[in-house]
Amino acid sequence: MTTPQHLSYVLRLADNALILGQRNSEWCSHGPALEEDIALTNISLDLIGQARLLYSHAATLDEALSGDKKTEDSYAYFRTEREFANYTIAELPHFGPLAGTARAERDYAVTIVRNFLYSALMSHLWTALQASADEHLAAIAAKSLKETRYHLHHASDWLIRFGDGTDESHRRAQAALDYLMPYTRELFATDAVEAAIAAAGIGPLAADLEPAWQADVAATLAQATLKAPAEVEHITTGKHGEHSEHMGYLLAEMQSLARQHPGATW
Repeated sequence: MTTPQHLSYVLRLADNALILGQRNSEWCSHGPALEEDIALTNISLDLIGQARLLYSHAATLDEALSGDKKTEDSYAYFRTEREFANYTIAELPHFGPLAGTARAERDYAVTIVRNFLYSALMSHLWTALQASADEHLAAIAAKSLKETRYHLHHASDWLIRFGDGTDESHRRAQAALDYLMPYTRELFATDAVEAAIAAAGIGPLAADLEPAWQADVAATLAQATLKAPAEVEHITTGKHGEHSEHMGYLLAEMQSLARQHPGATW
């Protein structure tokens, strides 16, 4: 039986993939090297592809609950900021902690560290979701896991190069880690949606995946000669619809064309 928590969980997964895919797509034609330009574009396409599969599944769940017929576009382009349930870390710009909403030079270290932290979690989450009681979600997980393993390999490789490279690359990688690591507390904060999903056998509690995630992160940071910052008490609330000041700007750019031409097909 479909429940509101089931729909919310699938949308949460989709929103994370879409928003991070949108962020990574900002490197298209702006990559630090041609190979990286192509790599980040492909990673973006993978994430947006995952979002499309998840939104299509959400539309089926939504129709069973409410009778409303929706499409991928309904979720991506015609929801408000508060209706998106992605982690805050996914929506942050590539600029680092001091840029605010100003236009500033992108920092590739921020991109790499974020992709590493997120992919390290999703490699475990997609693995667990292959055993989901939701067979459609399990199939999406099996496909997404293959892509995520590549994303993790790419980010880990660059993080080690940065951390164990020059003094400047080490400094920037450590600064990016210090900036982003506090946002990861949200990834493992259990709420009513996750508790209901775990009870129904649809997905795991992310908190149960945290030890394995921490072990993976620690092993890569050791190779990169980087240090995890001290844990903070604050937990961000993006997955509850309470976003950073950056989210509205991201959605305005992503949704503008569809909102100017509602009902159009591409």
